Amino acid sequence: MMQVAQDFQDRVRFDEPMSRHTSWHAGGAAEIYFTPRDRHDLRAFLGTVPEGTPIHFVGLGSNLLVRDGGIRGVVVATQEALLRLERVDATTVYSEAGVACARIARQCIQWQMGGAEFFAGIPGTLGGALAMNAGAFGGETWNCVVSVETLDRHGEQHTRVPGEYTVSYRHVTASHPEEWFAAARMSFTPAPGIDDSAVRELLARRRQSQPIGEWSCGSVFKNPPGDHAARLIEAAGLKGMRVGDASVSLKHANFIINHGAATAHDLEQLLLQVQSRVKAAHGIALHPEVRIVGEAL
Repeated sequence: MMQVAQDFQDRVRFDEPMSRHTSWHAGGAAEIYFTPRDRHDLRAFLGTVPEGTPIHFVGLGSNLLVRDGGIRGVVVATQEALLRLERVDATTVYSEAGVACARIARQCIQWQMGGAEFFAGIPGTLGGALAMNAGAFGGETWNCVVSVETLDRHGEQHTRVPGEYTVSYRHVTASHPEEWFAAARMSFTPAPGIDDSAVRELLARRRQSQPIGEWSCGSVFKNPPGDHAARLIEAAGLKGMRVGDASVSLKHANFIINHGAATAHDLEQLLLQVQSRVKAAHGIALHPEVRIVGEAL
């Protein structure tokens, strides 16, 4: 196991259960779990991580399945450190990666900016939204991005533009490996008189159609072109299908619920069975939207 410098000992936990840090409330332990004070602290810490040690950045853990064998290397928790959010000018917002997407939506309304309302439907942080081009209610993260700031494994900071990434539906590929999102500048539109009524309406629609309040990761599968994963799963008769204490939601078929005692293995096995049954029923391969990391037991 990596030796942690004395300067960082009070912010490091060893063998930290990731079930405490994911919205599925399941999964094994992180070998090293680091909660930086701020970006300066994070950069200094990264500079001490030995070459070859795996590094994972985690926000709210809302789109993450950690296998029961846990995560080797370092997990960096961003949601308490990278929290700067400010208006640059009438149309530009600067946000660090640990800022909750819902906060971006609310703040942009207060700043009388339009086009950020969709962020209210993303149950994670900006860092995760950038990593997967998260979207909701017809909006997508990278449609707003002007530039991003990244950190590499040595703690060096870089400014990148969208053209340096290949961005598609729920997928982002970087031309620079081993860099993690630290912040972004985003462009919105002036919207004098805007209020939160649109966001309230969108969230009410979400509460009506999704199992809000239950332990889930949000949408499990990407929607295939021209169709919806939930429709395909429901049409295959899989609502309520169960493995251990995990089940396909009766309210929204593209959600898998942990009813309290599901292991990461239960959740992953149910995900795989849904994939297999949908393929058999419809001839369509569903691809996970959830990120699966770590090692199986």
